[in-house]
This record gives sequence, C-alpha cells and structure tokens, in this order.
Amino acid sequence: MAERRIDPPRSEFDKLLTPLTEGERRIVDLFDRMLPPAWEIYVQPHLNGLRPDIVLLHPEIGVAVFEIKDWDLAAMQYSAERDARSGELRLMGRDANGRRFCREHENPVTKIRLYKSELFDLYCPRLNDRAGFAAITAGLIFSAASRAQVESVFGPFRAEDEGVKKYPKYYPMAATEDVARSALDVVFPEWKRASSQVMTPDVADDLRAWLREPAFSREQRRPLEMDARQRDLATSRTESGYRRIKGPAGSGKSVVLAARAAELADRGKRVLVVTFNITLLNYLRDLAVRHATSRQVIRRQVDFLNFHKWCKRVCIGSGNRGAYSEIWAKSSNGDELQPDPVLQVELARLVQRLYDETPGTLPRYDAILVDEGQDYYPEWWQTLRKAVRPDGEMMLVADKTQNIYATAAAWTEDAMANAGFRGPWSELRISYRLPPAVIPLLEGFADQFLGAEETDIPQVERRENQMEFADLFPVELRWVQVRATETCVASCVAEIRRQMTRLRADTAIPDITFLSGKPVGRAVVDELSRLGVHVLHTFDADKSAAQRQKRAFFQGSARVKATTLHSFKGWEARHLVLFVGSVDRAEDRALIYTALTRLQRHENGSALTVVCACPELFTYGKSWPDFAQT
Repeated sequence: MAERRIDPPRSEFDKLLTPLTEGERRIVDLFDRMLPPAWEIYVQPHLNGLRPDIVLLHPEIGVAVFEIKDWDLAAMQYSAERDARSGELRLMGRDANGRRFCREHENPVTKIRLYKSELFDLYCPRLNDRAGFAAITAGLIFSAASRAQVESVFGPFRAEDEGVKKYPKYYPMAATEDVARSALDVVFPEWKRASSQVMTPDVADDLRAWLREPAFSREQRRPLEMDARQRDLATSRTESGYRRIKGPAGSGKSVVLAARAAELADRGKRVLVVTFNITLLNYLRDLAVRHATSRQVIRRQVDFLNFHKWCKRVCIGSGNRGAYSEIWAKSSNGDELQPDPVLQVELARLVQRLYDETPGTLPRYDAILVDEGQDYYPEWWQTLRKAVRPDGEMMLVADKTQNIYATAAAWTEDAMANAGFRGPWSELRISYRLPPAVIPLLEGFADQFLGAEETDIPQVERRENQMEFADLFPVELRWVQVRATETCVASCVAEIRRQMTRLRADTAIPDITFLSGKPVGRAVVDELSRLGVHVLHTFDADKSAAQRQKRAFFQGSARVKATTLHSFKGWEARHLVLFVGSVDRAEDRALIYTALTRLQRHENGSALTVVCACPELFTYGKSWPDFAQT
C-alpha cells in the first residue's frame, strides 16, 4: 500500500509552535484512517499567510480546505444578527454582562470563503475556468458543538451564500456527532469522487509549493548542530570572562553566541544579547530556543535588544526620559548609511554617565553577548561593560569582511586592549552554511572589489573527495544583468516568480527571500502584492512603521520575505533573490559581498539569483554558471 503524505509528519505534531487542538487531532486521525492513501494531508499549512487548519490534496481529484473549531457553542453565546445600519448579517457575541459585541473576524464561514477564493485565484493558476471551483472543497468542522447548535448560529450565514445553496457538497459543515461516528460523507462529501476534469498533477504541483512546511520551520524543531570547536566556545568561559570570536560568513559565530546565551539561561543567569540590526534579534532568539531546555527559559532569562533600543530602555527605566529625548531630538533617527553623532557617541555617553552616577538602580547582567561586533563602535562596547556584573562575562563576535557601516576600522589594537580582552582572537574558519560552489565566486568578488586587508574568505570543509563533497550541496547560481534601469522591478519580480516554480522538494514559497535597497524593494513588494502574493517586508516609507516591520521580521512567517541588504545581515536562506543597484562606495561593495554570503547550503539544494543594474559588475557576472541579460 502506498504511504500517505502527512506534512508535517505525526512525529512532529507535539513540537509545532501552535499546538494542535484536540479537535484538530481527531480530524487528522479521521482523514488518515478513512481516506485513500493518495490523499495528502497538510496540517496548519502556511498557504501565503492564511494558515487554515487542514488542507487535503489529491493530484487527480481535487483540493479540500478545512477550518476546525473546538467551540462550545452552548457556553459562548454566539448568534447571527442583522446589522441595523447596513443590513448585513454579522456574527455577534455577548459577554458575561450580556453586552453585545461583533466577532465577525472570527466567523469561520467568512474564512472558508476566503480560503476557496484564494486557492482558486492564486495557488491554482492553471484552473483558468470557473469550472475549476469544482475542484475545491471548503469545509467547516465543529468538533465540540451539536448539529442543532451549529445550524442555529451559522445556518443563517450559509443560507445567504448563493454558492453554498447551489453547491452544498463543496461547502460541507459537520458537527460533533458527525465526527464521533466518522461520517466522512458529511465531513467531506467529495472524498468518493474517482476523477476530475479540472484537477491535474500540474495543478497539484502549483499548490504544493504553498502548502509544504517551509524548511526554516522544520529547522526550528531541531537542536543546534555544532562542531567540537563551536561547542567548546559555547560551553566554556575564559578566565577573565571576556571572549572575542572572529570568523568568515557561515562559520557559526551567531550559533555559538546563541548557544552560549541558552547555556547561561539554563543555569538561571540573566543575559543580554545585543545587536545593531533590529531584524537580527528574532533570528538569534530562534537559534537560542533550539539549544535551550525550553522556550520559556529564553523568554524569562534573556533580553534581545539592539544597542540603541537598550540605551532607550535604560534611560527611560531610570527616570531620565527628558535627557534621552533631548539627545534623541538631535538625531537623524536611523539613516542606515549615515550614522550621526547621537547614534555614534552621545547616546552611549549618556548611558555611561547614568551608570557612573546611579550604579545601584540600573539593570545588570550576568552576561552580555554582542553579535556582528564589526558594526559597533568601541564607545558602545564600553557602555555595555558598565552593565555587566563584576563576576560576569562578555562576548564579541565579528567578521571584518562584512564591514557595511565602515566601523571596523575603529577597532584598533589599542581599542581592543582597552576593551578588557586578553590574548588573541578565538577563530572559526570553516563555513558550514555556504554551498562549496559559492566560495570561488566570493573569492572573485573580493579580489576585484574589496581591499585585501578587508577580506576573510570562508574555508570549505576538507573531505577525502572534494568533488563528491561539493556535489552533496547542489546550488543554482544565476546572474541577470539588467541594461535598462526601468526594467529592474519587472526583472526582480520575474526572478522571484521563477524561483517559485523551481523550489526544492523540501522548500516552500515562504523560504524565498528578496533583498534590495528601499526604492526598488518597495516597488517589487507592491507588484507582488498586486499579483496576490503576501509579503513580509521592511520597506515602509514611514520610519516608525519600518521600525515596527523590522521588529516583526522573522523567517517563520508564512509569507515571502523582502528586506534591505543591511537588515538581512546575519540571516540565511535557501532561496535568495538579490538586487544590486550600486557599487560606488566601499560600504556598497562590502554589502554586496555580505548579501552573497547569506545563502544556506542543503543536501536537497538551494538557489541564489542576482539581478544587477551596475555595468561595473558585468564582467564579474559573466563568471557565474547561469548568466542572462535583459
């Protein structure tokens, strides 16, 4: 008998970020027990951010999406009521005091309408005839409410829906008694269909890319992998408590830092993990969770903040909001390319003064760990030193090649000597992230566009057969040279859509990340949105909104990702599309190099596409395995 596909597998159910309800487990069991094995079961699929409870897929019969509710309708006091002004039917509830309130956003009838519409319009583009709607079932299952209760609350909504009235078998609604007696004919009437004139294996392929669990989500349930050197750095302490680690991209610096934070948190220590990039914080938190005994330990014991947010917290928390506001008013407030004196020096010195004048009232940590240290000024490090307890520890990790803010030059040997460090750097040399085929392209870029003193090229693991080792990590490397700048956006969108059709067997649409400067990035996001693709991005023109977007940026999101090259530094992805618009400054070139190192290797393959509008990079781009011009 053929084995059924359940994604994620049952063995992973207890590790899901959102635990399955008892009702959801019962329905999965029902479908698994009674459906023919060719029906695939997707549990909490990402589906472009919609996240329905269950989707069923048969490549020759159809698709079914289900919303499952464990609601006790006898206790929740929901009802269908007509709005006095608009005349529309709305889902209403009553609180403990009998007050009415609208809960239309919770209305599962509305949700399944949305699921079916988007499945047809976006996920199954080959269903280009309205008859394709017949390939999609959108069902409701109430696992803890009786048929009479369900019909009383939701029957009126279904009675006003012409599609439900005309084709009820495509909009089934089941109650607890149907589930109890395994009435699959009621729960999913179309399960008995033997074939379909509109559903094909090609349509199924279109849909799977949106249904499969993204690779990053699976990784979040696995412990961190470290070699002996990385594990030693993560689990030990120097005599002084100060440690500095350097290494090229992909050598595991962030992994070591996050694992050290988790080790200390498990011992009850209070830890501050601090970065420059806001977007990097969620990534480091995710890494730490994978090493800690529990997510709650990390949430309770570790603060993840960027440096300036931490400064703000110290000032306001100590009653010095006025002094903070006075200094911050002089700042340009976050120009990534032109840090001002307030960001560089003045805010740090204010916090230093507060620690000197009121040492007993400000937060102290057992450990302070700094990632991407090459982005820091020595003044910031000296400020953080004042917040560590006398017997505490500090860690700084850095890669001078990723010097995108031109701050690494400030870390002279004298500055290092005054920072509390003793002895040489701890070094990590081997890149465990990058596909081996990318290394020669990085070397070529560094030779042509970076100064020799600025480079620290990753080394590849040495195996007995290097050729076979390289074959273990297949990668698609594509360079698209754009001759007309007005076609940049269209070219970027085309390459993102190209990657959507060339995903690996274990990757999904949310595994695709687009990196760009802000003007082109925002235009690409707008075009993708017009096409119906939901995007998690950081390109909002409003600075406050952009800051919120950065704090919310995380790879576990169910959407395509889009952000600046600055904001993605420190991250990694298996599907990357990068737009390059300038190589004028040394920082631009360092930024491009950094972006090229964000690709994550995998036995099942990865892909990196560069869309380039810089004629200076034309010759270099032709060295890539797949070169195209538009």
